[in-house]
Amino acid sequence: MPETTVAFHTLGCKLNYSESSTLQRMLQADGMQVVGFGHAADIYVINTCSVTENADKECRSVIRKVQRLNPDARIAVVGCYAQLKPEAIAALPGVDLVLGAREKFELGKYLRSLPEKKQAGVAFSCEVSEAVEFHSSYSIGERTRAFLKVQDGCNYTCSYCTIPMARGASRSDKIDQVVHQARLLGNEGIQEVVLTGINLGDFGIQKAGSLHHEESFTELALALEQVDAIHRFRISSIEPNLLSSDLIAFVAGSRRFMPHFHIPLQSGSNKILKLMRRRYQRELYADRVGEIRRQIPHAAIGADVIVGFPGETQQDFLETYRFLQELDLNYLHVFTYSERPGTDALLLPGAVPLPVRQERNRMLRILSEKKRVDFYSRQVGTERAVLLETASQSGFLEGYTDNYIKVRVPYEVKLERSLQWVRLMPDPGETMIGQLLPAPAAIRTPVLS
Repeated sequence: MPETTVAFHTLGCKLNYSESSTLQRMLQADGMQVVGFGHAADIYVINTCSVTENADKECRSVIRKVQRLNPDARIAVVGCYAQLKPEAIAALPGVDLVLGAREKFELGKYLRSLPEKKQAGVAFSCEVSEAVEFHSSYSIGERTRAFLKVQDGCNYTCSYCTIPMARGASRSDKIDQVVHQARLLGNEGIQEVVLTGINLGDFGIQKAGSLHHEESFTELALALEQVDAIHRFRISSIEPNLLSSDLIAFVAGSRRFMPHFHIPLQSGSNKILKLMRRRYQRELYADRVGEIRRQIPHAAIGADVIVGFPGETQQDFLETYRFLQELDLNYLHVFTYSERPGTDALLLPGAVPLPVRQERNRMLRILSEKKRVDFYSRQVGTERAVLLETASQSGFLEGYTDNYIKVRVPYEVKLERSLQWVRLMPDPGETMIGQLLPAPAAIRTPVLS
């Protein structure tokens, strides 16, 4: 009897990708065959995001695409959008199964219980307050880098955000279990582990369900520093109010943690930060960036920014623009504010017209590119470690330096999935040229500033 085939499509963040990868391995262990999403499959699993309205629209678009690929296929929808709108998704044509935040980790059980013939979609979704367990997950890309989930959920109440409603309260793995997982990944040949979560800085601080341990993210980092099997650890994102001087100092002296910080800002206006219910003001953000620059001058620093939040006047936006212009950041992830059902931001006056939001987004994306080009130009001639990954269509191997500069070198099969020491040279595109240097043994030594 042929194996049941299943294909996955994942929307949203690295955390979603790590969970999809884990769900795939669970189904494979259950006797199913995982195939690529573009292939015909018996079952399609869509792991959803709900951070923006576009994510919701994309979920519905993917469902229609699956129906065109195979009208007889079973469709299961899981993830954040599934937790927020289970009944509405179950009513969509073609959807068989909807699983919420806790139920998705029993995907195999629910798939086996589906009736043989397609019927109306069914939804299984707990109250989000009941999602108190932590499920370790990881995804591997090109066998060089893994995204390891160490924390889930969020205790913050930002006025624009649906994540607490979709994922529940903050909870995390234990340090010894994360260390064990990292060693296993290292034994599989993984060279870089990206630590992911919804609010990484809250790692270990929880009183949910049966989880009563209290640890800190800095303690986790100190423990992972001793994992010889992994050459590199990277912090995916951390809130500015949780980015302590101790953690910055640790990264400055670390052999394994990369000099790369992604710090959500969202707005450079204290007025807007207050409306967003963020837990800091712009002065603290600037202080954290300045502390990193003092201790790690060559570090990469990126930020998330939301434009067009309700009440954001042109003056407020220009305050954000000038604040970002003056800060020594290297790139921006710019998001256009999107109204999300159930959030308090919907009740705020002063909605910004969509064309104005889009223009502000365009302005910040241009500023981001200027900052990237400036950062790259300051790195010309420096020598850094780069983890080479995949070949590009132009015949080069590409990868990232420790401080998150995209580099390409001429293709050689022996260089695939390897750490190399390079001198950075200018390139007209969005990368830099890496001039290979014969000093691979120096990769783990402190790099030049």
